[in-house]
Amino acid sequence: MPGVSNSHNQDVDIDLGHLFRAVWQRRRRILMATAAVAGIAFATASMITPSYRSETRLLIEPRAPAFATRDTAGVDSQVLDELNIASQVQVLQSVDLIKQVARDMKLYELKEFDPQANPSALSEILVLVGLRKNPLDMAPEERVIKEFTERLQVYQVERSRVIGIQFTSSDPKLAAAIPNKIAEVYQALQSGAKLDSNSEATRWLEPEIANLRDKVREAERKVADYRSDADLLPTTNAANFAGQQLNDISGELARVRGERATAEARAASVRDVIEAGRPADTLTDVVGSQMIQRLKETEANLQGQIADLSTTMLEGHPRLKGLRAQLAGIRRQIDEETRKILSSLENEAKVAQRREGQLVQQLNQIKADSARAGEDEVGLKALEREAAAQRQLLETYLARYREASSRSDQNSSPADARVISNAVVPTEPHFPKVIPIVIVASLATLIISSAIILLLELFSGRALRPTAASRSGSGFDGDDSQQETDAHFAASSMLAFAGTDGHAEAGEEDSEYSVRSVAAYLKETGINLAISISPSGDDGSTATVMLAREIADAGSKTVLLDMTGTACPTRLMADSADFPGITDLLTGEAAFADTIHQDRLSAAHIIPHGNADTKLAMRGANRLSIVIDALSNTYDVVLVECGPASIQSVAKLTQGKPASIILSVPDPKEEELVELFQAFGDAGYEDLVLMSASRSSGRSDPGKEAA
Repeated sequence: MPGVSNSHNQDVDIDLGHLFRAVWQRRRRILMATAAVAGIAFATASMITPSYRSETRLLIEPRAPAFATRDTAGVDSQVLDELNIASQVQVLQSVDLIKQVARDMKLYELKEFDPQANPSALSEILVLVGLRKNPLDMAPEERVIKEFTERLQVYQVERSRVIGIQFTSSDPKLAAAIPNKIAEVYQALQSGAKLDSNSEATRWLEPEIANLRDKVREAERKVADYRSDADLLPTTNAANFAGQQLNDISGELARVRGERATAEARAASVRDVIEAGRPADTLTDVVGSQMIQRLKETEANLQGQIADLSTTMLEGHPRLKGLRAQLAGIRRQIDEETRKILSSLENEAKVAQRREGQLVQQLNQIKADSARAGEDEVGLKALEREAAAQRQLLETYLARYREASSRSDQNSSPADARVISNAVVPTEPHFPKVIPIVIVASLATLIISSAIILLLELFSGRALRPTAASRSGSGFDGDDSQQETDAHFAASSMLAFAGTDGHAEAGEEDSEYSVRSVAAYLKETGINLAISISPSGDDGSTATVMLAREIADAGSKTVLLDMTGTACPTRLMADSADFPGITDLLTGEAAFADTIHQDRLSAAHIIPHGNADTKLAMRGANRLSIVIDALSNTYDVVLVECGPASIQSVAKLTQGKPASIILSVPDPKEEELVELFQAFGDAGYEDLVLMSASRSSGRSDPGKEAA
């Protein structure tokens, strides 16, 4: 492995075999202590007065008598609310309920619920010296309630409307009886609360209903008086009498106007025929007259006779003259009758006109009456609304009164809870559980005893053994300090492959400290962040560039951050020295994504040195930690090439993050390495990796490639 640690904690190892042997050698003591504690636990648990626990369960649900007609949907939503369930839990633990249970079961007479009534000698001594308050200063009832509350546990079963009531007592029968009694008293209190509510509602509603009846009667009387005074007689429909008359006269006026127009049109037709001298046979009013019909028949007979006689007689024959004289008379009668019809039609039109005038006068009068009635009706509607509101309120109160009266009986108001599981007398004590207590005490003693033996062996040093490195490094001069010895040995072992003349030459391709070996080490250990220090300058930075390419070629996403002063990695990897880099990012002149570029010879990425002022960029050095965190979340390996940086600069860069420190020294010298490892070890860096071979991966020299 290329890493060598420089910490005193790694000079020795823990001898696990010795620890197990130490425990095994003292097994009899451990077993005896375990048996003794088990016996004490058994005796103590057997001496404790056993306590028993039993439980009653209540289901909170809305309950109503079978004859109830009221919709309980609203009550159900209220009872089933989580807050109401929690409230019922508090009710079950209320002092009033506990007092009633204690009185009914005469718990004040039991010593179990008032153990302080006869205090022990130790208790009296503690009271005398002021270390304990005198329990007899508290009222007996309060002492019983306190003891009762400590033994009572009420809880809501998760995700349900079930409430559990648990009670612990030294008497198993009492442990079962008290939860059942609590449930019984709770149901009685719930039912009694409903009865009280119904009784109070009945008492309150009785005078209110009587008062409302008087108000309704008075409101209805006011409506009737106002309607009579304002002459607002009711009709079959919603309108008043004036409005009904207005509608009737309006309809009659429309009908009379229609009749008048029809009579005038018929008279005009007859008049036009008469004035034009045309025959009136085509007029319906003329043709429909029975007199005209008879005259027409007579005219037709006379014309027939004249036609028959004209064939045998001369024109001057007295018979023909007589017939023609009769025909002329008939025709005059027809004209006179037609004029009578015209006169009749004109009379009808005049009558309709007069009727129309009368209706118009009536209509105008009724309009005035209707307007006045509308004003009066506003007041009437206000009175009717008041009467309707009072009547509706009275009906509501009557309905509630009937319902409250029906629920006044005790059996008609069941509690909103029912027992789904009664407490039974327990057969086994709840505490103490003798066997589990003995087992736990025995295991605890066994574990604690073994832990004490292990700690004694570790603190005494008998379970520690020196490491191989410490044993092999014991040949150094004893006058040196231990830290110098460790660092000297680390540097010597790193240079062992280079010979004994103090100057290292390039090793073989797969030597322990080659670029390939360091890349394999980083991949094997899964290290995400590596800080490369190059005391010799660009030669070491060149080896770091080769390391980045080696890791990238092995399939790991790799990025190299150029933090050198000479920008050597930038020249070797970037296509242009003008690319924005880390200095531009720290000064805010470039975005993060714009500073990452592809290596021109491998799959690795490079964040160049940048073009911004280095001093100005160092003012934002505190952002380097954020940049490195972001790169570590994206890349498998983040290499930071710092050049010949100081330990203080590396400490500011890592800020406590776990990182591997790579010393890139192509030409390592033992004295220099001793100083470097000594300095980094004092600074707390234990994971140090030496990389000394610059041509290990089989690539050509990056410096030549850049040229």
